[in-house]
Amino acid sequence: MLDIVNISAGYGSLNAIQNISLSIPDGSKLGVFGHNGAGKTTLMRCIIGAHVPSQGEVRWHGEALPKGDVPATVKKGIAYVPQGHNVFPTLSVEKNLRIAGSLFGEEFLDEIYKLFPVLFERRSQRAGSMSGGEQQMLALGMALMTHPKWLLLDEPSTGLAPVIVRNVMDGLRDVNKRFGTGIIVVEQNVPATLKLVDHAIIIKSGQIVFNGTTAELNDKKDLWEWF
Repeated sequence: MLDIVNISAGYGSLNAIQNISLSIPDGSKLGVFGHNGAGKTTLMRCIIGAHVPSQGEVRWHGEALPKGDVPATVKKGIAYVPQGHNVFPTLSVEKNLRIAGSLFGEEFLDEIYKLFPVLFERRSQRAGSMSGGEQQMLALGMALMTHPKWLLLDEPSTGLAPVIVRNVMDGLRDVNKRFGTGIIVVEQNVPATLKLVDHAIIIKSGQIVFNGTTAELNDKKDLWEWF
């Protein structure tokens, strides 16, 4: 169980999130929705250790995760794919993957190629010369090379064509099914994400205003009332 316990965080005098608590079962798939500036990314950064909360903590299986220490959090089994194409653009696809897995063992490389055959086809190509969708798949593959139990993604569909968004979502579904990796995904593309996740929260002005199943959210007549 991943527990977010009474987390508050901000930037200077600005409060980004306030008193957020959430329990997420291992292996589940959670969608995090909300308007721009609602606090979604701040919550993700607190979980991974990139931002130190002013209050509260994140626990996994009852143990508090280190605050402000991303490498230590990754070693615990939590990986984060921030928004944008977070790859080494001048290095080959395979070099990117091997660097990402250097502390965790490179034997998982074949599994990444099975998940994303296009990465195998482009393994000798410079990462920066690939399309945006291919770079997003590579960033996801790099995160998976750390053998995570939890995979956090911030806006993975930004700037991607609909067919590429489907490919990325299908890849995440396969990761969850094959390896039991829990998925937490922040997205503006609500319809595409609801097809992936089984639970959803909506954050508004730094607080959770909806917490329920995707079926419950789909039953809402007007989603925009929550944003």
